[in-house]
Amino acid sequence: MALLEVRDVTLRFGGIVALDGVSFGVEEGHISGLIGPNGAGKTTAFNVITRLYKPDSGEVTLEGKSILRQPAYRIVGKGIARTFQNIQLFKTMSVLENVLIGAHGRGRKVGEMEAFEVLDFVGLRDRAHSPAAALPYGIQKRVELARALVAKPRLLLLDEPAGGLNHEEVAELGVFIQRIRDDFALTVLLVEHHMNLVMSISDHVNVLSFGRTIADGPPAQVQADPAVIEAYLGSDDDDDEPPATAPVEPDPPTEGDEA
Repeated sequence: MALLEVRDVTLRFGGIVALDGVSFGVEEGHISGLIGPNGAGKTTAFNVITRLYKPDSGEVTLEGKSILRQPAYRIVGKGIARTFQNIQLFKTMSVLENVLIGAHGRGRKVGEMEAFEVLDFVGLRDRAHSPAAALPYGIQKRVELARALVAKPRLLLLDEPAGGLNHEEVAELGVFIQRIRDDFALTVLLVEHHMNLVMSISDHVNVLSFGRTIADGPPAQVQADPAVIEAYLGSDDDDDEPPATAPVEPDPPTEGDEA
């Protein structure tokens, strides 16, 4: 049984169907990719899983138990933590204070020692007392990751973690995500536009397009799927043959690319 299952989830915003019967699962201990063109519904799916949005229909389960009846503030206590496509830090607070907020759902017994252990892991102990607003963008992303990790999640949702990074940093991030999975014994669901990153570290990849699931499977199988190639590149009736594989690295996302 999958650790997380999303089954036939539909979500509408007025006349816009953001998710249209989306289904996918995430196996425990895996790194699973969730990809698709801009506006495919990837971040919307994250927001349903973390209870920021309530779907019109469908089910989301963690270890076979529904989480749709849980309020958003209890989701971290169920073992799900996340980062955001647009960084969500308390800018006037220090790095340490931001990380400690991530431990809030675990009760008052969690103290600075655990927060510093996570800061050591992400290489930010020396920035612990710096105000978050004064840090470069890439460092702020690491603070947000530390805040998620200190919650001791079983499932970590990473929304565009490679955004704003150069190619060398993206390669380092891939190794780091694998290390997180192994050292913290958790499961990762990754939304990302850098296909090199997704395909190199994922055990399984799910593909959305226009709010629907169009493919899933091992990375190599997904890259060669005609439906995935068409979703990224479009179809051309004048071409005799479609491209052999999906694009390795599509254009980066623009502001507000998700419904």
